[in-house]
Amino acid sequence: MKVIPLSDHILIQPAKEEEKTKTGILLPETAEKEKPEQGTIIAVGPGRKTSQGKVIPLELKPGQKVLFTKYSPNEIKIEDKVYLIAKEEDILAIIE
Repeated sequence: MKVIPLSDHILIQPAKEEEKTKTGILLPETAEKEKPEQGTIIAVGPGRKTSQGKVIPLELKPGQKVLFTKYSPNEIKIEDKVYLIAKEEDILAIIE
């Protein structure tokens, strides 16, 4: 299934959560974990429309790794995989 975001929305695959703590303790699957704050862009929408109807393209591209706000993206499930959808303004930085 192909998902194409609309407007200035971005489809993000969240980064894999750490299975270990910094001290080496393994976390079980049932442990309460924080929402990820970084991921890889899978798809981007065409861009934001101005009041005159002109489309302003997004600066982001598929394949880029990004940091985003913790609670802003919406979580969706596609074919048993979890993805996030966020607006361009929710992206804080590109990771290089």
